[in-house]
Amino acid sequence: MSVKEISEAMEKGSVRFGIRQALRGASAKGKDRIKSVFIAKDARDETVEKLEAANIEFVVLKSKEDLAKELNLDFECEVFSAK
Repeated sequence: MSVKEISEAMEKGSVRFGIRQALRGASAKGKDRIKSVFIAKDARDETVEKLEAANIEFVVLKSKEDLAKELNLDFECEVFSAK
């Protein structure tokens, strides 16, 4: 589980950005259900608390800035989820 998995999900169009989408995908059923959740190591405490409260397991990756550079994004994101 890594930046590579997020990159592959982006190519397939099955990546979601943000806490709301991760929470929504965790409660979804069938093909809309997420498989993996990743957060930036500098994610806000509130974000981590929301994921933990929803019993969502996640993997901590690099900083938001590093993730944006590696994934060639023009924005920073602290939560990524892949279907």
